[in-house]
Amino acid sequence: MNDSDIYIGLDIGTTSIKVIVAQQVDGQVSVIGFGNEESAGVSRGIIVDIDKAAQAIKKTISQAETKSGVEISSVVVGLPADKISISHCSGMINLPDSSQEINNQDIADVAQAAITNNIPQERELIDLIPEEFKIDGFDQIPDPRGMVGSHLELEGRIITGPKTIIHNVRKAVEKAELNIDMMLVSVEAEGRTILSDPEQDFGTILIDLGGGQSTAAVIHNYELKYVDVDHEGGQFITKDISSVLGTSLKDAENIKNEYGFANVDQASAENNFPVDVVGKSQPENVSEKLLAQIIEARLDQIFGRLRDKLVEANALGMPGGIVMTGGVSSMRGIAELAANTFGVNVRIYTPNQMGIRHASFANALALVEYANKMDEIIKVVRSAFDDNFYLEEPLTEENETVKEIRQTRRETPQVTGTNEEDHEGIFASLKKLKKDDKKSKKAKSRFALKNFFE
Repeated sequence: MNDSDIYIGLDIGTTSIKVIVAQQVDGQVSVIGFGNEESAGVSRGIIVDIDKAAQAIKKTISQAETKSGVEISSVVVGLPADKISISHCSGMINLPDSSQEINNQDIADVAQAAITNNIPQERELIDLIPEEFKIDGFDQIPDPRGMVGSHLELEGRIITGPKTIIHNVRKAVEKAELNIDMMLVSVEAEGRTILSDPEQDFGTILIDLGGGQSTAAVIHNYELKYVDVDHEGGQFITKDISSVLGTSLKDAENIKNEYGFANVDQASAENNFPVDVVGKSQPENVSEKLLAQIIEARLDQIFGRLRDKLVEANALGMPGGIVMTGGVSSMRGIAELAANTFGVNVRIYTPNQMGIRHASFANALALVEYANKMDEIIKVVRSAFDDNFYLEEPLTEENETVKEIRQTRRETPQVTGTNEEDHEGIFASLKKLKKDDKKSKKAKSRFALKNFFE
C-alpha cells in the first residue's frame, strides 16, 4: 500500500457514491475534498451493472479531484456486508533457526498458513485479523517480531465474501481507471473508527441505514463478531411515500428529507405541506403526521427484522447499546423510534468535519480513518494475501528445505522436554511485553454471541 499521507475513501452506495480525500496531519486525517454524486448500476447495495457503476464512480472522482486539487489514482474501497462470513482461523510454522529473531517474513508465512485451506472455492478472502500470536506455547503476544523461538502460531479471524460481489466491485473500480489500495467490509471500518474505545471493548451494535440496505454489526472485544443485512433502506421509504401520496419519486425523496419524521409522536397533525400529485393540476396539502406514519411503518419493518436477528445472536444485552449512522439515520425522531423498538440506548453518529457533516458520509470517512490507523503488524499480516501491501524487508526465495519446514499445520504444537535454559531467549523476549489488558477483558467477558463459530 502507498505510504503517502493522502487517503481516498470510496463508498459505492445504492442511491449515491461518495469519495473523501483526506490528508494525514499529526496522525489524524483532515478532509481536504469530497465527491458526492448519484449512483448508477447498484441495487440494494450490490453492483448489478458494472459499466454504469464505473461511470458513476468516475464522475464522483472527478468532482473530488476538483474540490481537493488532488489527482486520484487509487482508492480504499468499502464492500457491502452481504453474505460475508466471519470464522476462526489458526496457523503454525516451524522457524528454521530458533536463534534468529522473528521478522516480517515469518509473520507473512504464519498468516499464509492460517489462510490455507480455510477459503471455500466460491468465496474470496477480504481480511485476516490477528487476535494473538504464540511462540512455543506462550500466548497473548500482540507482535512477536524481535523475539525468538522454534514455533510461531497465529490465532485470528478471517472475513470472506462471495466472489461475485467482490469481483463486480473490483471490476467497476478498475473500469473507472482506478487502482485499489485496499478493500474491506464497510461496517468493519466504521466499527473501528466510529465507536469509542469502551464501546468497542464491552460490546456495541452498529447499525448503518443506507439507501438500499440496512446493516447491523456487532463489535465486541475490538472485533467484528456478527453481521446481518436487511435488504431494505431509505429507497424503500421514498417508494412508499411516492405510492401513498401519488407523487413522483424525485418529489417523494425531497419530501422525505425536508418534512420527514421517523417517529409519529414527534410529528404534527397541524403542520401541512404541498404535494404535487400526478394527474392533478393543483398541489394537495399533506400533514407531517400522515408522512410520519408512512415512514414509521417501513422503519418498523426494517427494525423489527434486525431486532429478531440480534436477539437470536444474544447481542442486545451489550452495554454499548446501538450506534446508528448512514443517510437514513439523519431523519428526525429516528433515535427515539429505534430505542423503543430495540429496547436499548441509541445514539446517532454524524461526522464533524467541515463539508461532510451528514451521516451519509460516515462510511467514506471511516475508510480513510481506518487506513490511517492501521497498525504495522496488521499491514504485515495483510501482505500475505494482498499484493497492495508489502514488507519492509523483501521476501526472499526460500530453498526447498525451508519451504518444507514452513508448511501449513492445523494442529497446535506440543512443546515437550523444555527447560528455562533451552528457552532463555524466549523468556528474555517476553519480558518486554506488558500485560495485554484487552485479552484479559476478553477472558472475563460476560457476553457471548450465540452459536458463533459453530
